[in-house]
Amino acid sequence: MRHGRQYLRRAGCAVPLAAIFGVQVMAAQQVSYVQLRTANGVLEGVVSPDGKVRTFKGIPYAAPPVGPLRWKAPQPAPAWTGVRKAADYPPRCMQGRIYADMIFNDKGPSEDCLYLNLWMPAARTVAKLPVMVWMHGGGFAAGATSEPRQDAGNLSKKGVMVVSMNYRLGIFGFFSHPDLAKESRHKASGNYGLLDQIAALKWVKDNIATFGGDPDNVTIFGESAGSFSVSALMASPLAQGLFKRAIGESGAFFGDTLPLKPRAQTEKADVEFAKSALGTESLAALRAKPADEILQAALKQQGLRFTPNIDGYFLPDDVPAIYFKGKQSHVPLLAGWNADEAGYQAILGKDDPTRENFAAHVRTLYGNKADSVLNLYAAATDAQARRSAQDLASDRFIAYGTWKWMEAHLETGKSPVYRYEFDQALPMSAADAKNPAAMPSAPHASEIEFVFQVLSSRKLPWRPEDRKVSDVMGTYWTNFAKTGDPNGVGEPAWPTYKSDTQYQVMHLTAEPSAAPDGHRARYLFLDGSR
Repeated sequence: MRHGRQYLRRAGCAVPLAAIFGVQVMAAQQVSYVQLRTANGVLEGVVSPDGKVRTFKGIPYAAPPVGPLRWKAPQPAPAWTGVRKAADYPPRCMQGRIYADMIFNDKGPSEDCLYLNLWMPAARTVAKLPVMVWMHGGGFAAGATSEPRQDAGNLSKKGVMVVSMNYRLGIFGFFSHPDLAKESRHKASGNYGLLDQIAALKWVKDNIATFGGDPDNVTIFGESAGSFSVSALMASPLAQGLFKRAIGESGAFFGDTLPLKPRAQTEKADVEFAKSALGTESLAALRAKPADEILQAALKQQGLRFTPNIDGYFLPDDVPAIYFKGKQSHVPLLAGWNADEAGYQAILGKDDPTRENFAAHVRTLYGNKADSVLNLYAAATDAQARRSAQDLASDRFIAYGTWKWMEAHLETGKSPVYRYEFDQALPMSAADAKNPAAMPSAPHASEIEFVFQVLSSRKLPWRPEDRKVSDVMGTYWTNFAKTGDPNGVGEPAWPTYKSDTQYQVMHLTAEPSAAPDGHRARYLFLDGSR
């Protein structure tokens, strides 16, 4: 093996990088490796074939949450001896097969899953790289860092370091129990998955400088449940000072999609579940049960059963209440959603998207307020009714809650807010193109591969305009991570979101442009009807 010497300019002289960070680069045939000494031991990562990106995968940021550590706050990761291989994705956290669009490149689920991954450009233009920490989506029940659409190698080439982490999900991440509160010195239970995110952010704060990242310039970003997480991390007093900026893609704890319940309420329900589905309410007995037995029992529950709660520790209050009091992290926020977050079926069920059916369903949903809804969501024709049904479904699902988050932060956050709408309809597959009922759309989660610059992760007939949108979004996102402002040289101006500029929204297409919010009346109505 050949040992390459890398240098970092310091105090006007060339110093071997190994002397500062303990780095060695080795090449074996077509694969290149990079070693780095951390506080817990030596890691061996991988250099991309083009030599432009270094990756370290499967870095433990907390101890395995197994046995007596099941349903406990994350504990420090143990040190290791020798060289720890960091070339492959770690196991994903325990979960069922819930979302068909999730494809994983790991070896399967495991309760031992608290690991993170790190991408960085091989050639740095600054001494300390801005850091972007990603929270994956999946309804707090599924998801992992190993999805191909979340590979951050290309995004890191835009001059940032990207970190992604697995966090506990479902019953393993959000089970609550009064005995768990008794054994907690904070008198809290539930929210272990969110505490994992805090542990990962603390790991970044303590360790990222070793990799060349800037611990004082961290941006958290996430999609769907990951965006809900971002809104909660901004609200949590435990996360204060762990990040400098935030990006939310489709979701926040401000609507009715994932309502937060008080700890006492979730504890009562979870004890009943444990007794009926697992035959015991004893913590010792529950911790002794095989992980798969617990998972299978939880998967039989209806809907997203185990999700975050108001535990009194991570969340001392409901998330909106924290923002309305101005107690959230006062950091710049970039957030938005996709044009087609939900399908018209969420309103119409199995009925055809006609003007008559839309009006009938609106009257059932809104009663004496139906005329106001029909004025805001036009349905003069069947085509309009289909579009309005889809808009109403999207607003109720994700858009309203995300909008309310931005409004609350705009009111009390003392920081700039930037709002977007992802309008780039995906190219239709060959099968969809043959279906006369299919229409181009920008559905929930479709922006992920655009942000991460990995359109190739999905087999679609991508067009030049799609690649242009991806490049623009990656530039805006990384500009924001570097400076707190998405604007930069060469891209269309993105105004801040505020009242005196008519609440400007950046519409992300191949030709991005900003325009006043044309649907504000919809969100104000939904806000008043809650």
